[in-house]
Amino acid sequence: MNILFINSARTWGGTEKWTSMAAHALAESENTFLVYRREIVGERFTIPKFQLPCLSHVDPYTIMQVIRIIRQHRIDVVIPTKRKDYMIAGIASKVCGITNILRLGIDRTPTSFWFHRLMYGTLADGIIVNARRIKESLSKATWLDSDKIRVIYNGIDTTAIDRQFPDGLPDKPTGFTVCSMGILTRRKGFDFLMEGFARFLERSGAQDAELVIIGSGPEQAALEALADELGISGITRFTGFLRNPLSELARSHLFAMVSKNEGIANALLEGMYLGNAPVSTRAGGSEEAIDHGVNGYLLDYGDVETLADTLVELYQSPQLRETIARRARERVIKQFALERMSREVIDFCKSRQKR
Repeated sequence: MNILFINSARTWGGTEKWTSMAAHALAESENTFLVYRREIVGERFTIPKFQLPCLSHVDPYTIMQVIRIIRQHRIDVVIPTKRKDYMIAGIASKVCGITNILRLGIDRTPTSFWFHRLMYGTLADGIIVNARRIKESLSKATWLDSDKIRVIYNGIDTTAIDRQFPDGLPDKPTGFTVCSMGILTRRKGFDFLMEGFARFLERSGAQDAELVIIGSGPEQAALEALADELGISGITRFTGFLRNPLSELARSHLFAMVSKNEGIANALLEGMYLGNAPVSTRAGGSEEAIDHGVNGYLLDYGDVETLADTLVELYQSPQLRETIARRARERVIKQFALERMSREVIDFCKSRQKR
């Protein structure tokens, strides 16, 4: 198959990482291509790629260029990965008579608004989601055929991660490092995490704890001001965007993913694989990766008291923390392998293919 991925993101995040892993994994057996908007995304891809403006959902120039690419390279399936891309890919695929399969990695419920009916219904031949909860939310739209929605869990490239640690994972340093990662937006819940961390410090009296926040985004200044307000600026480290955050994840003890809304985040899976005890909100598909109290902890968004209590428990019991982290790593190896994800994406594309 010839498969065209479309990603019009302006910055690098979880969806872009999924697109890269999927496109390169599928390239081992299929011909994959990429349409992208910004070089911060395109520079990470080694497959054939095309930079287009992607100015709007119905940017006529971009749509015409995508049609040209489809015809020139005999594309069989288009996989758009951002909401703006869904319309561009949908229109171009309809014109060319090929298959359009959306990839959705966040919990979202369509309405009966004509735009949603067109985007998810008429123009989409299939929808890939990374959590059962996302499929359940989509299926609430009675006009949407749930049979064309396929749950395919994210896969992480554990082989590539292992290459960065040829002697195995390093020993964790002394102390207690809580790490979180993502684009610094309100949806990601970093303010909630910081409030919970400050409350944890009050309750535990910990003198050897640190909070590390990896990423950049529009809320950084506000979060830095909040750290000052909470009195934790001296032990809160904002790393900014890191091209390779794995060394930070490998040295931390706990990974926190406390978003308001999420799918199953790649960052969470990487944190689990790199020996962190995971703490996550019950957002999107986190409950499909974490069994509460077994291989991690789940809590409701905004529940500062429970977050603080969980941090205290894991801080005061290193043995429990290590047991949880070991089980979390085992879950990733068993359930979230890149090879499985690649195989399931190919199978789904073939099952929905028009020609």
